[in-house]
Parts: sequence; structure tokens; C-alpha cells
Amino acid sequence: MWQRVAGAGWRILLAVGLVCGVGLLPWLTRTDPAYTVLKARSAEREPTPEVLADIRRQLGIDGGPLHVLTGWLGGLVRGDAGRSWISGADVLPDVTRALGVSLLLMGVALLVAVLTAGLICARTLRLGARRRLGGRRGGGSLSAVLASLPEFLVASVLATVVGVQLGWLPALGWYGPQWTLLPALALGLPAGAVLGRLLDDLLPGAFGEPWALAAAARGLTGRSIARQALRRCVPALLPNFGLFVVGLTGGAVAVEQVFDIPGLGRTTLQAALAQDLPVLQSGTLALVLLAGLATGATRVAARLLTGPALRDGALSSLHRPAPPAGGLLPLLYGALLLAVVGFGLTRDPLALDTGQRLRAPSLDHPFGTDALGRDLLARVGHGALDTLALAAAISAAALLAGVLLGLVPRVSAPLVDTVNSVPPVLVALLVTAVAGSGAATPALAVGAVAWAPLAAHTSSLLRQERATLHITATKGLGAGPVHLLRHELLPAVVPPVLRHALLRLPGVALALASLGFLGLGAQPPSPEWGLLLAENQPYAERAPWAVLAPAAVLALLGALAVSAAGGLRRRPTRSSPRQTDAAGQRPVAEAEREPAGFGAR
Repeated sequence: MWQRVAGAGWRILLAVGLVCGVGLLPWLTRTDPAYTVLKARSAEREPTPEVLADIRRQLGIDGGPLHVLTGWLGGLVRGDAGRSWISGADVLPDVTRALGVSLLLMGVALLVAVLTAGLICARTLRLGARRRLGGRRGGGSLSAVLASLPEFLVASVLATVVGVQLGWLPALGWYGPQWTLLPALALGLPAGAVLGRLLDDLLPGAFGEPWALAAAARGLTGRSIARQALRRCVPALLPNFGLFVVGLTGGAVAVEQVFDIPGLGRTTLQAALAQDLPVLQSGTLALVLLAGLATGATRVAARLLTGPALRDGALSSLHRPAPPAGGLLPLLYGALLLAVVGFGLTRDPLALDTGQRLRAPSLDHPFGTDALGRDLLARVGHGALDTLALAAAISAAALLAGVLLGLVPRVSAPLVDTVNSVPPVLVALLVTAVAGSGAATPALAVGAVAWAPLAAHTSSLLRQERATLHITATKGLGAGPVHLLRHELLPAVVPPVLRHALLRLPGVALALASLGFLGLGAQPPSPEWGLLLAENQPYAERAPWAVLAPAAVLALLGALAVSAAGGLRRRPTRSSPRQTDAAGQRPVAEAEREPAGFGAR
């Protein structure tokens, strides 16, 4: 009971600290909030000292930041979030309306994500139900492409092709349910690809557990076994599913910008750019509360799905030694990526030739040219040095921080909830306010939130691994906590989290690209990939190669990450017990001799 109270108090303290930090944003930027508000209201009006003093008096900020914060918190107690500094309208109705829009979009996007994850796992489920699973995975290439496509690029292509050229669905605005389909596809496809890969990584272990083998030996249908295997694996993914819920609500800024959707992410971003403090604080508080509700719901659902086996230590480990997958694919994808980067580095990314504007791919320009006649292959190659190196460094740091913090869930869980409730765009603005703008701003912003999914995954897997039968038996033989952690828990937990980090490597690159797309990253003439996409998006209909070139390299990076992740598996040792026969399944007699574990009630 005391631990729950302490955890709730830690979450409340972090939430209050975050909201207060956001409330200090105008002063952290070392700019006068009155000047920013004046420019947002009327750019032509002269910012004389008298005018600025009058604005401070109108907004009630002449007493300083502490006065503003205490006044806003006091108003919340009375159900009053204040008035917008820009429009003068009540904040609470506007934020509530934006939250409703984002929740509707998030619901449809989650449906798309679940369907996408199901399609990616369909082959593994089918093979597992037929007892023919032998270390092969399904949906690798498809999931790599989907997970690697930037959300804003998918949104732009869908809006241009499906909405404008074909006219099948409305492309801009928000006037009814039919306006949700295109943005939901743009958000749900990449999210579903990541969830599908994580689930596809766990399913073979579930099909190899004693309960599944015994059920097959007793004649249960493959469909029933597959359904229970899904139930067995889903609890380990629910923490990350909760993170996706918040990410699809507050982190959908770029998609909301493309489709002109008045959602909470876009509202919060606009308020941050205009330093409209009441709207910014209220939007951030709504995201924090949503993160808390999503996290609590996923934890309750995980306990209900797992049942008493988690409490009684009756689970089997999903992470058994298995032959590594991948083969020559990682080498092929890696060689292709190196070839693109290598050829691009031999060219000048800044050479202008206005007579070669928007030229189609040719022998002289294999990727075509952009609107200024610059060679796209050169820009993609030189941009890879910054994008790939930065993404790899951030992913490595996030993996280390995620594993270390995941080992202490009582400390990391409230941090994960709070960090995930803040969109990377808002983090970028906070980093810019504290450290100033520059090339390091996107790296700091993405690195500040990239560890959270890995920490949630680590703590979830660790919780289930500690409830396994072999850990209970090892404890009974006198093993101490250090031995268990070093020889049992970490070898079982680190490989899947490492594969997860590799799967998120393209996502880190995409987050950097998204900040560049929104103008918060690198600035021209830098060839950073996000900036390339932003610069060439207006010409996507006339010169699609200008957008497809960096997008294709991102997809290639995703394919490399997925195939390399398949090779990071625990190899069976000679001392390991025999777990599978040549067909990829354990002998029936052995399965019948062992307890049913997860299936027992």
C-alpha cells in the first residue's frame, strides 16, 4: 500500500514539475512574453515600452512567473484554466474540443495499427497454429517499409494522391468521421508496423511453451492455440501500447499540420510558438492526465490477461535460445545503404545549377535534382552522415538508459509516464529555450524521450521473467539477486530489448526528420533528411523523386534494422536442454510431462 502511495506521489510531483517548467517557457527563452504576444496579435504595431507594459497588465504577468503560475493553478481548482493570451477566449473549452478531436483520431489510428499488426503477425500465427514454426518470421520487409516511412510523408502522399488527385476521401479540414481516415492511416500504419514486429518476436516463444504443445497433443484446434498465444504475448506489449496511445494524441503534430486538423498536438505547438501560456499549460496537463490514464488501464489489462500465474511464479519464459534469423539480408541491405551513401559523398551537395531544376533521375543525376538544381544523391549521401550517425548514437544511449531504468520500475515507471506525455516537438521547444537553437536541439529533444519505450519494455519483460518457473526454482536452490540478474534475467531480457532498440532506430531517424520538417532542426542549406523532405514536399506532385529519394533511404534503413534484429537471438548452447526437434517443435511426450504453466488455472 505504501509503495502505491509513494508511486502516486512521485507521479504527481513529476507532473507538477513538468507543468511548472512549461509555465516558465516564456521566461526561459529570455524574451519578453509581452513582445511575443504583441507580434502574434498585431505584427505591425510598434512595441513601445508603454504598449508592452499595457499588455503585461492585461495578461497579469507584471508580477513575474511565480505570480502567473500560482494564479493559473488556483484557477484550475475552480475549473478555470484562464483565457488565451492571443485570442482572449476561454482556454478550457478550446483545449477540451482539441482533445476530443485528437481522441477520435487516436481511436481510428489505433484500429488501423491493430489491423496492421495483425497482418504482419498473420504468417507467424498460421505457422504456429500448424506446428510448423521453425525460427522464421513473417512480415519483415513489409513492416520495415511501413515503420520507416515518415508519418508526415505518408500524410502528404495520401492527401495528394487519394484526397486531391483521385478525390476518394477529403484531404483537408475536420468536418466529420470521413475526414479521419487519411490521417488515421498516416498515423496507424507506422505504429502498427512497430507493434506487429514486437508481437511477432514473442509469438514463437509462446507456441513453444509446454501448455501450447500439450494442447496440440490433446487435439485442440490451431485457431484456439493461436488465440491463447496472442493472449500470452499481449501483456508484455501493453506498456508500449499505452505509450502509442499518448504518442498518437499529442505527437501527431506533423500529420495534424498536413491535414489541417485542430487537434491537441497542433494546438499545443501553436501555443508554444506564440507563447500562449494558458493554452500551452492546459494542453500539457491534458496530455499528462491522458498518459496516466493510459498507463493505469494497460497495467490493469496486463494483470487481467496474465491471471494468477504472474503472482504465483508459474509462467514460462518467452525468450528461449533460438537460431538467429536474417541470413544474408542484413549484409545485402547494409551494402546497398553504404553504396548509396558512398556514391553520394563523392558529389557536391551544395552545387547549384538552375538550368537543371527538378530534373528526373538520369545517369548524371541518379536520384534527380531538387528545386535549385542540386544533386539529390549528393544531398542524401551527405545528409546520411548527420542523420544516421546521430540516430545511432541516440539509439545506443536510449538503449543503455532504458535497460538501466527498466531494472528499477518503481523509479522509471512515473518517469516513463511523464516523459511520454510530452510531444518531442514540445521537448524541442523547451530544449531550445534552455540551450538555444542549433543542430544539437533535435538530438537533445529526441534523446530525452527515446529511452521511455525501451524502459517500459524492459520492466514489463522483467516482471514476467521473474514470475517464471525456472526463476522460482533457481531461487529455491539458493541463488542470490546478483546471480539471478546476471545469469538469468539479463540474458533473457536484453536480447528482445536490443531488437526493440534496432526496430526503433528508423523511428529515431524519423523523429529527427520530423523536427526538421517542422523547422525545429537543421536549417538550410544542410542536407539533413528531414529538411530534404520539408524542402521538396511542395514539389511532390511535379517531381515525386525529390521526396521519394530520402524516403526510400529511410525505408532501406528500416529494412536493415529489422533484418539485423532477427539475427540478435540467444544461440542454443550444448548445455541447453533440447527444446525443439527438426520441425521446430518439442517432442509431444516431453510436452505432456511438463506442467501447463500459463494455461493452468
